[in-house]
Amino acid sequence: MIKLQPFKTEDIQMLISRIPDKRALLQFAGPMYSFPLTEDQLKKDLSDENRTLFKIIDETDQNAIGHAQIFLKENTFLLGRILIWNENNRGKGYGKKTVQELLKYGFRNFDRETAELNVYDWNTGAIECYKKVGFEIDPDVMSEVSIDPEIWISVNMKINKNRFDF
Repeated sequence: MIKLQPFKTEDIQMLISRIPDKRALLQFAGPMYSFPLTEDQLKKDLSDENRTLFKIIDETDQNAIGHAQIFLKENTFLLGRILIWNENNRGKGYGKKTVQELLKYGFRNFDRETAELNVYDWNTGAIECYKKVGFEIDPDVMSEVSIDPEIWISVNMKINKNRFDF
């Protein structure tokens, strides 16, 4: 269905073109990027030795359909910046398969027993997707961010290596 390939400098403009506004950027990347997304912001991630960036490839036609990252932390690795570009492809299993592939990569390549991610509490489709893979909400870790007049609550979800079926 999908495969992960390394995200490279030549992929930057393709990703930038998929982020139409600051709300979409915040949902996709959290508060670490600022709108408009720029080449410099992505090059900084590419040069960070604790980050691994991927493009998500649809194996049927070999086209890129999304983006994802792994951020290596001290005791865990964080899945993030997961985006399936075309809304028509959402709800079809691409997100679940992407998360599974990211976990396989992370647990095989990093000496960590736990993976985590953050998701906004209103993004129920993503939360359900992550639960299907085995993630559980950590009620002790939350944060909030302001966008326009709204406050978005970010919840943290974790999965232990022994709960993930390779």
